Amino acid sequence: MSDTILENEIMEFQKELDARGLNCPLPILKAKKALAELQSGEVLRIMATDPGSVRDFQAFCKQTGNALLSHVQIGREFVFLMQRK
Repeated sequence: MSDTILENEIMEFQKELDARGLNCPLPILKAKKALAELQSGEVLRIMATDPGSVRDFQAFCKQTGNALLSHVQIGREFVFLMQRK
């Protein structure tokens, strides 16, 4: 029996945002604020429960130029890794 480690769980991040229980647009607004506190190239890890957050963060990154490095669903939670441009 082998343990499975999700790739994004071992990736380094500089800041974490817990947006669980929040609905659109709050996860995006909080992520925007958190990213502003990071330096270029640093990574923000976001945990959310809003199913619409996948689409929202994809659109947010496309509009802002930040990189969505990964997103994964674990049960009812979504975990995103976003890199500041």
